[in-house]
Amino acid sequence: MTPSTREDPRDRPQVDPLAALRTPQDPPWDVYLTGPVFLDIIFTGLDSAPVRGTESWARGMGSSPGGVANMATALARLGLRTSLAAAFGDDHYGEYCWDALQQGEGIDLGPSRTVPGWHSSVTVSMAYEGERTMVSHGHEPPPEAAPVHEGAPDCPPPARAAVASLTPGKRDPWIEQAASRGTRIFADVGWDDTGAWDLAALPDLKHCEAFLPNAEEAMRYTRATCPRAAAHALTEYVPLAVVTLGAEGAYAVDRRTGETAEVPAIAVEALDPTGAGDVFVAGFVTGTLAGWPLADRLAFAGLTAALSVQEFGGSLSAPGWSEIAAWWRRVQSVEGQDPEALRRYAFLEGLLPTEAEATPWPLRRAVPTIGFGRSA
Repeated sequence: MTPSTREDPRDRPQVDPLAALRTPQDPPWDVYLTGPVFLDIIFTGLDSAPVRGTESWARGMGSSPGGVANMATALARLGLRTSLAAAFGDDHYGEYCWDALQQGEGIDLGPSRTVPGWHSSVTVSMAYEGERTMVSHGHEPPPEAAPVHEGAPDCPPPARAAVASLTPGKRDPWIEQAASRGTRIFADVGWDDTGAWDLAALPDLKHCEAFLPNAEEAMRYTRATCPRAAAHALTEYVPLAVVTLGAEGAYAVDRRTGETAEVPAIAVEALDPTGAGDVFVAGFVTGTLAGWPLADRLAFAGLTAALSVQEFGGSLSAPGWSEIAAWWRRVQSVEGQDPEALRRYAFLEGLLPTEAEATPWPLRRAVPTIGFGRSA
């Protein structure tokens, strides 16, 4: 891959999905999030899984900030004012990730810090056959690496929303603190390595507005036999449950309104699924803050995730409004499209950049490679 000159985010065509809602009294940030940042190194174009004792060659390779950076980048590219609290190593990897997020994506890193003598965590991801295999390495950060929000009276900063990753058996005080100030909390969850799958082990779920597990996680937590039943069961614990169904799309239930929605997935050829779940959440958060109907939020989240898996990497694959606009214009020009399917995405019409602003589709992002530049 050839390196590209990093864009100034102010030079990119931007859509502000919250423009009609903004007032002088708004909090400074639309979304706050915190978590570990990794350097992701991605190999793509592998014909099969690596075989022990052999050498495999990948036809593509790229690098990008990963971990919580996937979500932060996806939110920022959708026009949300995003603030991130994370610890960064003081090695070249950490410097690269900091620069890519702050200068390349316009993400606020005010609550973040660089930790002297601590090296960045790294994940190597190998994508093949529509799936991925990952190997990670890192060390627990020292106490001084704790995000600025811990113990700080003015942090987490005021924000419309926050995205939290829940961990079984762990309570994160910042979630309750943010919720008490009116921040809307959207939560996802990882695999429960304890095998208990007990919702009582997610104490911060009661502070959340929305919970977005995948189908397997939702069924295990609720003991339901199908993901749709699991979504309804989850609304006993959180107002809004969104269950992703993989190739079938997503299903959501809003306890407050009694509304349900199901939107099928967009069929695409996946190049690299890294970060697709984060992009889905970012799309759903964007639509929710903008006040869209539930079905539109699901459709938009699924669309952004579908576009992301056609690109290399996690954070670098997150689509912006230009890519979304280019996709919309392209699919309308293809003969034989189902009119009903097109109507599902008609809500995009009033949001998208003009054709002159949109980039060609399909877009292939140049993935920067570490080592071509030096620190000033």
